[in-house]
Amino acid sequence: MWLELTPRWMQEISKYNTHRMRLRKKNAALMIIDMQNEFLEEDGTVFFHYATEVVSNVQRILRVCRQNRIPVIFTAHVHENPDVDGGMTAEWWPQIKMRKSLIKGTKGAEICRALKPRKGEPIIWKHRYSAFYNTDLETILRGLKVTDLIITGVLTNVCCESTARDAFFRDFRVFFIADATATSEPDFHVATLKNLAYAFAYIATTDEIIKQIVTK
Repeated sequence: MWLELTPRWMQEISKYNTHRMRLRKKNAALMIIDMQNEFLEEDGTVFFHYATEVVSNVQRILRVCRQNRIPVIFTAHVHENPDVDGGMTAEWWPQIKMRKSLIKGTKGAEICRALKPRKGEPIIWKHRYSAFYNTDLETILRGLKVTDLIITGVLTNVCCESTARDAFFRDFRVFFIADATATSEPDFHVATLKNLAYAFAYIATTDEIIKQIVTK
């Protein structure tokens, strides 16, 4: 269902998605945000069914990026002691506050097997929605001379959007992939795509971004 709606969503945001950009492959990086077991497995305490539908597209982009030597960076939202590192995030999500979800070192907090990071691919362990907040993500990106960020993962309107906005504030060119991101409700997804297209990112599809990567 999720992927089938993508053409309609792209049409709906088209009047805002006017800042069309061409990916600078030599200065690009792929971000795979929070594709963790807790979100993707049915027994997870914060399972989101729609997230499972975009795994295949994230896999496709991941495969092409690896083949073309585009750096891949994973993020994982985790907490070690929510009383100490949880803050408002733990207040907002009771399952975190009660130490039932996203606790570092547990199976649920791990990145799903279908997207398993390879040796040398950084994992940003974060405690807040944005992957830039109190992490070394920007240092890594600057060291890799990255200017262009391809954003995939979950949740569209939470960690993905927060990261995309923070990337824009830091002058990165953001490519947000409409059918390789997902959240709990289609309305949330479309609202984020509109907001980002209006002021923060170029919204692309999986097919489009792959074509930009493989085209010389």
